[in-house]
Amino acid sequence: MKFFHLSDLHIGLKLINRDLREDQEYILQQIADAAAKERPEAVIVAGDIYDKAVPSAEAVELFDQFISRLTASLPETSVMLISGNHDSGPRVNCFRSVLARQNVHMIGLPPRTEDEFIKKVILKDAYGTVNFYLLPFVKPSMVRQIVGTDESGSPLSYDETLRRLIGREAVNPAERNVIVSHQFYLPAGKQAEEVERMDSEIRTVGNIDQVSADVLSSFDYAALGHIHKPMKVGSESVRYCGTPLACSVSEAGQQKGILLTEMMEKGNVRTTVLPLKPLRQVRVIRGEFEEVLRQACADYVTVVLTDRVDLDILDMQDRIRSAFPYLLEIRRESRRKADYCTEMDAPEALDPFELCCSFLKDVDDEEKELLKDVIYSVQEGGQR
Repeated sequence: MKFFHLSDLHIGLKLINRDLREDQEYILQQIADAAAKERPEAVIVAGDIYDKAVPSAEAVELFDQFISRLTASLPETSVMLISGNHDSGPRVNCFRSVLARQNVHMIGLPPRTEDEFIKKVILKDAYGTVNFYLLPFVKPSMVRQIVGTDESGSPLSYDETLRRLIGREAVNPAERNVIVSHQFYLPAGKQAEEVERMDSEIRTVGNIDQVSADVLSSFDYAALGHIHKPMKVGSESVRYCGTPLACSVSEAGQQKGILLTEMMEKGNVRTTVLPLKPLRQVRVIRGEFEEVLRQACADYVTVVLTDRVDLDILDMQDRIRSAFPYLLEIRRESRRKADYCTEMDAPEALDPFELCCSFLKDVDDEEKELLKDVIYSVQEGGQR
């Protein structure tokens, strides 16, 4: 069984106000071409199809073109997509039963009642059955009716919610099982702070959305979405494939690609990265003014000027924009600190939890937990 593992397309994204439609169309065409060449039995998109819950008409049109190319060239291939935290679950879920008859499985909502379970798509090959469990992004409040609450009646943690939700499934250990999920999974024993996050990712206060990856132990492969940098979560078979296209300057220089996963007999899984080449790279060019100008290019560029003195050049910005037609931003790395406070000199912005703790000063552990719960409830309510 051979399948493509993709995630975090973020169709409709703007990179510091640069419209990426042309770049996304270019990369989606590469993916469709690679699928036509490799002929996988399934193509998986593990969440964040769109960048916004209500995507623009242009974004929907681009997504439609992508799916149309896939299904036209590979009519026997199953296309499986789940909603991520950027998507609207109900919108993704629309026409679910109609699309399933076309071998396109778009799952926007997790099970929410006792008689509902995680959507399972069953495929077969020479080695037998492969069960694909399609689990969209989950907040504890979404599935409260079936997973319950804690002793005080409050929503469960993300970790306990996922344990109970997955624990309801009758996963057959004799067959090969794949889960497609869009959550913040951590290797067992790891802290959230140890995982490198990209600027384009949404983060929760106190990392309350973290889930230990050992909850996925009953699956032969976990096709994960949400983290934008490709990474393994404790094992070769629990993988974030990352974004197919850089979504922020923090992803400059990353090699993006498609994870081609091959499942042979039970316990034998192999992954290969099929590199993707963007229309334009995302780059950070650092140096003094004249040195920077000598590196003119047509990529998306953040310029970081390191000149030690003030530059008395009236047309400085015009000259930089002329050298870099796809300029994203200009930063100053070093200026006289007695006179200036620049973006590069300023301390990192605190998240709401840290800001409240800093303001309240002496906060004990019990008060911190209460504060996290209050901020989490406000954030969750605002994202609905």
